[in-house]
Amino acid sequence: MKKLLVAQSGGPTAAINATLAGVVQCAYSSGKVETVLGAINGIKGVLEERFLDLGQHIRSVEDFSLLCQTPAAALGSCRLKIRERSQLEEIVRILRKHGIGYFIYIGGNDSMDTVAQLSAYCEEEGITDLTVMGAPKTIDNDLMGTDHCPGFGSAAKYIAATFAELERDCHVYDTKAVTIVEVMGRNAGWLTAASSLARLGGGKGPDLIYLCEKPFDTEQFLEKVKGLLETQDSVLVAISEGIKDADGRYVSEQVQSKAVDNFGHAYIAGSAKLLETLVQERLGCKVRSIELNLMQRCAAHIASAVDIEESRMLGMKACQCALEGVSGQMAAVIRLTDVPYEVEFRTVPISEVANAEKKVPLDWITEDGCDVTEEMTAYLRPLIQGESRVVYENGIPKHLHLYE
Repeated sequence: MKKLLVAQSGGPTAAINATLAGVVQCAYSSGKVETVLGAINGIKGVLEERFLDLGQHIRSVEDFSLLCQTPAAALGSCRLKIRERSQLEEIVRILRKHGIGYFIYIGGNDSMDTVAQLSAYCEEEGITDLTVMGAPKTIDNDLMGTDHCPGFGSAAKYIAATFAELERDCHVYDTKAVTIVEVMGRNAGWLTAASSLARLGGGKGPDLIYLCEKPFDTEQFLEKVKGLLETQDSVLVAISEGIKDADGRYVSEQVQSKAVDNFGHAYIAGSAKLLETLVQERLGCKVRSIELNLMQRCAAHIASAVDIEESRMLGMKACQCALEGVSGQMAAVIRLTDVPYEVEFRTVPISEVANAEKKVPLDWITEDGCDVTEEMTAYLRPLIQGESRVVYENGIPKHLHLYE
């Protein structure tokens, strides 16, 4: 029997380890796999041959449960872009050297590009002793081919709960005040839209919601805030970190350097801070900015039960397909109905996913660009349902550590 290798890449989520758990569960229950290995730090770990025997670290039902409630990437992550054909050749050589016949890569847009490149290389070279599958992951919810992405539901639940709590806090004093909250989302505003779910608990939620799909007009923003302050004591605003002006320039570029990551993506955080300064200078009221930052993706204590279960099932689907000889595909969740909420798990060609970006439909954003529609709420609502039972130790959630 061959070995199976699984790796994680890109920005972690609260559900990525549930996908890992699904892969491992499926592999060992299949009877087709000799050993399940985990690559430490993604494709970088593959190239450096840093492998972990997962059977030595995940041994019981309790271990699987703890893995599912452990945030971040239990195997570590990386942001290494495959740029040379020689790297693909080296990856195949290493996999064969270790007797690996199945490779599953859990990740987002850039990780799916790696899956696409490697599976295409294998097809071009006539390599039939290796199958390569992708398993989706990203809180940004911007992968094509799947209704939504593992990790998004839990991040959306955290954001909805946080805005519901902030909205209550903002009304404590009678002093006029503005609170601007920056939510992750470079080019897709799905997470920022989730702030609207704060209203499901009976509160107002954010007064204004700005996604990056529509141009952001600072003058219109100031007028909206000013108008609201005339009739209420505070204004709560949700903005995507990637809001852009009419010319397509990130608002945050005014306060950021030209630095980029390994994939050429600009660092864009800072929009809320810039708007805080603008409100202070132009409106003269009390104002604060909040950047949710990493908390959005690692708040496993408030994970969505739906998200965790679907993430596990997608890991199992990716593994099942790999063991059946399917290659160059990504496991995906397909929504059948909203009410009752029903989905099924399929696969889609990785070529339809890699280097593509799913944005919020413009008709799910209000005409004035500062809120979302009922269609958006109907889409989002099922994804944040349910709470997983979290195991605590010494008063804090217990986590599974696979390596130091």
